[in-house]
Amino acid sequence: MADNRQYVEDFAKSNLDLCLAHNYIDPDLFNTYGVKRGLRDKNGAGVLAGLTNISLVQSKKEVDGKMVPCEGRLLYRGYDIYDLVKGFLNSSPKHYGFEEIAYLLLFGELPTSSQLANFHDALNKSSFLPTNFVRDVIMKAPGKDIMNSITKSVLTLASYDERTADTSLPNVLRQCMMLISTFPMLAVYGYQAYNHYECDESLYIHRPDPNLSTAENILRMLRPDMKYTELEAKVLDLALVLHMEHGGGNNSTFTTRVVTSAGSDTYSVIAAALSSLKGPKHGGANIKVVEMMADMKEHLTDWSDQEAVTAYLEKLLHKEAFDKKGLIYGMGHAVYSISDPRAQIFKGFVEKLAVEKHREKDFALYSMVENLAPKIIAGERAIYKGVSANVDFYSGFVYSMLDIPTELFTPIFAIARIVGWSAHRMEELINVDKIIRPAYQSLLPLESKHYVPLGERTE
Repeated sequence: MADNRQYVEDFAKSNLDLCLAHNYIDPDLFNTYGVKRGLRDKNGAGVLAGLTNISLVQSKKEVDGKMVPCEGRLLYRGYDIYDLVKGFLNSSPKHYGFEEIAYLLLFGELPTSSQLANFHDALNKSSFLPTNFVRDVIMKAPGKDIMNSITKSVLTLASYDERTADTSLPNVLRQCMMLISTFPMLAVYGYQAYNHYECDESLYIHRPDPNLSTAENILRMLRPDMKYTELEAKVLDLALVLHMEHGGGNNSTFTTRVVTSAGSDTYSVIAAALSSLKGPKHGGANIKVVEMMADMKEHLTDWSDQEAVTAYLEKLLHKEAFDKKGLIYGMGHAVYSISDPRAQIFKGFVEKLAVEKHREKDFALYSMVENLAPKIIAGERAIYKGVSANVDFYSGFVYSMLDIPTELFTPIFAIARIVGWSAHRMEELINVDKIIRPAYQSLLPLESKHYVPLGERTE
């Protein structure tokens, strides 16, 4: 087996030059043909590909006939994210936000008390896995990449559904609710299997408690003693709400709509979205922030020394520190410029959690980097819009304070974002009956090449 793998790897390396030679495209040709790379123009604006009533992401407003940057805004079904967060945190009776905001995104309206109770009950009744599924699927071939584990589990769940291919709206909604409710188990159990079989640690499989919120159950299932504080659960709940939806243009949600438009089943659609989200340029960005900050702390003798922090950030941009990619992770966003409202909301709760966890020194360093980085980037780079901290800058720090292992950072994102994916899948099915099929400009000549028989080809 090892010899075969080595043979194939050597073959791939020896033929790589051919692959590169015939696949390279001169970057200038994108401008020649007016192709928007990454479906975005030079100013970062995305190609308009659809319409949605689910959310609104705003970073610019019109002033005197010109579009100018503004404070970032995020609306779910017309409600400002600030108002939603303030609402469920301060409402009476007290409750967690995940289930309420999930209902809003799926059905378009804030639920009444009875509607929320019924929705919570429906999620609980969906929150089960087939007999021996944990043993036969999740614990088989466990690995460090929990996103792959979840994707495998989702595709396998399709085999247990007698109506997998039924794309009628009631059935799709049922499937989406089942996946929303089981994602926490798929993620946490996938990690527990890896931690036991690969890291030689004790194995804990705790069942979710139907009386608890999604955030509480994640902490309950993850921790050996199943204990957590109210603040911990509230901060995790807030993180889930802030990551739940972000317009139709982000990569994983667009993937959801593309695969949905092909007529594919819910399990395949969500598996495709998971594969998109796991990329370090999308859902895995917060891991890079945590790793960058750890490297920074290793190279600083005094974390409060602003000059030393500034010097380190400049080295990052000059490709002289950390991964030498020239990036300050957690800074900047494809849409937001002046501010990311999710990061703004998060920051106040991050500080409270840092106090509870006695990590005020870490929080002070994060705050310093948040203040310094935009100025340093603006001074070093020619940028077309402002730069500010995005939600990923703080989310990894929060997860580390909650003792959530790095392997679960992106899966936590997925547990939240599947709600948005489900809403966009339903919207695509209801409104559009055409497959999404963008065009690519071919660079091949119209005159075809002459086929040379195998025996006549020269080495």
